[in-house]
Amino acid sequence: MRLYHGSNMRVTDIDLLKSRPAKDFGRAFYLSADREQAVDMGRFKVDTFGGEVVVNEFEFDENALAELNYLRFEEYTEEWAKFVLANRETDECAHDYDVVYGPIANDRIGRQIFNFHSGYIDFPTFLKRIQYPEGITFQWAFCTERSIKSLRSL
Repeated sequence: MRLYHGSNMRVTDIDLLKSRPAKDFGRAFYLSADREQAVDMGRFKVDTFGGEVVVNEFEFDENALAELNYLRFEEYTEEWAKFVLANRETDECAHDYDVVYGPIANDRIGRQIFNFHSGYIDFPTFLKRIQYPEGITFQWAFCTERSIKSLRSL
């Protein structure tokens, strides 16, 4: 399977320590099977840090998942929202999965976490508000060095 990583730079060596913590599925190297989604992420990186949009391409053999600790979310669910919340609230890893696949949370999640913890919204409202507004889009998170080894740069 071909996966894409949008950035403002060419990624030749994946270093998880350069990945930001407190993301949807924790500190990880994030990819998408949708090239346009990666282009959009690259534009975001360029708007934030400057440079040019670069779409890094990787080959991933899905058969490797049989050897990896893998978690998959097919849709927005309460389980997914609790998993995202746990990962967004810590700089440490909130799980021990090698690879996580599932929906992307919307960009305003920080505000919704605040609203939920402040008691302004209940959990069902939190779940609804953190869904991506343009419809469901998916991401792959490679969370461990073991999983990174299953990616081949193209």
